[in-house]
Amino acid sequence: MIQIFGTNKSFDTKSAQRFFKERRIDFQFVDLKEKEMSAGEFDSVVTALARVEGGRAAAIEAMIDKKAKDYASIAYLDDSEKEEKLFENQAKLLKQPVCRNGKTAATVGMAQKIWEGWKQGLAGDFQESVDSCTI
Repeated sequence: MIQIFGTNKSFDTKSAQRFFKERRIDFQFVDLKEKEMSAGEFDSVVTALARVEGGRAAAIEAMIDKKAKDYASIAYLDDSEKEEKLFENQAKLLKQPVCRNGKTAATVGMAQKIWEGWKQGLAGDFQESVDSCTI
């Protein structure tokens, strides 16, 4: 199941929702102003991004919205402090949308090419379940 974390005011979050709706891909939307990511969800996103970005610190940097008005509060912190500050202020500092496909794949911002790959993988999962159900 794909999860989209963002806010209703974010244009990119709305675009991500539209992307998945147009392709009839089920997703769960989580409004960060109402319910932020749990520690486990946040950690799985950071871990998934770290595989792509080349490390945990690079993943945290990729997750920070450098255009946010509160960016100055995190810009000059130590790498060790940035992760904690980002977790505590997700709605204000997180680049949106954060899309998570299970616990092993995640994106930050608009990443349609990667999402297309997820679509192919989900179609394969669906076909396997159909094949296993045929009599």
